[in-house]
Amino acid sequence: MTRRLRSAISVANGGKPRAVIYVRISQDRTGAHLGVDRQREDCEALAERNGWDVVEVYVDNDVSAYSGKPRKRYRQMLADLELGTAAIVIAWHTDRLHRSPTELEEYINLCERRGVTTQTVQAGSLDLSTSGGRLVARMLGNVARHESEHKGERVARARMQKAKAGQWTGGLRPFGWGVPTGETTKKVDKATGEEVDVPVLDMTKLVPEESAALEVGTDMILAGGSVKGWVRWLADKGLTSTVGKPISHPAARDLLLRPRNAGIAVHRGEEVGRGLWEPAVTEPKFRAVVAILTDPNRVTTTGSEVKWLGSLIYKCGRPGCTTTVRNTKVGGAKAPSYRCQDNHGGGRNAAVLDAYIQDLIVERLSKPDAVDLLEPVPDGVNAGALQVESEAIRRRLTELAALFGAGQISMDQFTEGSDVARAQLGEVTAQLARAAVRDPLVGLVGVEDVGGAWAACDLERKRTVLRSLLEVTLRPPRQGRMPDGGYFDYDAIETRWKR
Repeated sequence: MTRRLRSAISVANGGKPRAVIYVRISQDRTGAHLGVDRQREDCEALAERNGWDVVEVYVDNDVSAYSGKPRKRYRQMLADLELGTAAIVIAWHTDRLHRSPTELEEYINLCERRGVTTQTVQAGSLDLSTSGGRLVARMLGNVARHESEHKGERVARARMQKAKAGQWTGGLRPFGWGVPTGETTKKVDKATGEEVDVPVLDMTKLVPEESAALEVGTDMILAGGSVKGWVRWLADKGLTSTVGKPISHPAARDLLLRPRNAGIAVHRGEEVGRGLWEPAVTEPKFRAVVAILTDPNRVTTTGSEVKWLGSLIYKCGRPGCTTTVRNTKVGGAKAPSYRCQDNHGGGRNAAVLDAYIQDLIVERLSKPDAVDLLEPVPDGVNAGALQVESEAIRRRLTELAALFGAGQISMDQFTEGSDVARAQLGEVTAQLARAAVRDPLVGLVGVEDVGGAWAACDLERKRTVLRSLLEVTLRPPRQGRMPDGGYFDYDAIETRWKR
């Protein structure tokens, strides 16, 4: 079927030729749709001047053709054109339709098959049925792509400059920062379409409850706690992300690993200097948290959530067995019990055993000499001097990159200098981390009510204290009633203080 015949078919009952309009704007910060509305008005005026009947308008607002993200309405337009909905596509400019050569070729093929012509407000008619028309379309597409790439380079440079200057580079409000200044700006509510006043935020100022949460999470990790425990703490406090969603485990881990927390500016994953915002935690604490959470040997809970104090910590004491025990409830057992992972027979009542061990720990931490259990702070560690040295090494890395970029040093010189500097930086960072790691007994030793302080700890903190302080081995118990009248053999529980 020829293009002319298809065009004739698109005229319904002797009426006007049928056309569709496609409008798009790649960035709509206010949500006001002003850009697409202006495009639509111009396209409708073009249709009216030419006597075309507009049967559908396809709108993709705040979607870039260059980014590669799916454009739902554009895809719908192509599907409708395949069905013969219209024989004319109207756009404000060709770059509203495509900024990708691949997309353009797909569009050209469709137009050839279905006899579709393209009309634009700014670039005129585009006849894709001729080689000359296709050449013009491809040339315009290449120009548009160059403009997108050039714009991306300008934006990237601007963001890098802002990052190096310690300024906020934009995006969603970061958790922990953004205090209202008292001023407001206008924004269109996407849900209602109404214009509303929104507060202007100062991204250099800490939000008290959120920054306090970052400090709590940091201290929990340094004291041997877990990200999972911090997630529960956040949920209990009713704290959510800056878009109002519950903070998941991966999101919480990412929050604790942000250099921003320590006032460090980052560009494309690389630290580039100090930020102008208030830090939520000290750099030594931040470095220590990063060292802990990225340690490949870090002990984390896999599978189902641990609910008992000694699971996979207490040891089996049967002769020749070196495995730990886990809490389980099998067969006709009346209560959860600790059993060897190598399936040795018998078990120990989990609640009774955990209560006994916790009593031992609280009793020991309540003694006058409990302060002697605290591990000494590393001698000769000057956190301030280490931070200064850390900054100097980072500046040296930046200078090396600049010298290499200017051609003043060779690749071998750049590589050798960078390797030395990064090795020095790694050692300084490790010292900062060691200086900030917190003894899990801090907060439990020397307090007036050790039992109350222990009860206030979450399970992960208690398990960390247990690992650090006490070794528990479960020997084969005696059978029958014990001298105290019960059936639990406390004498078969062997304990050894590690400090």
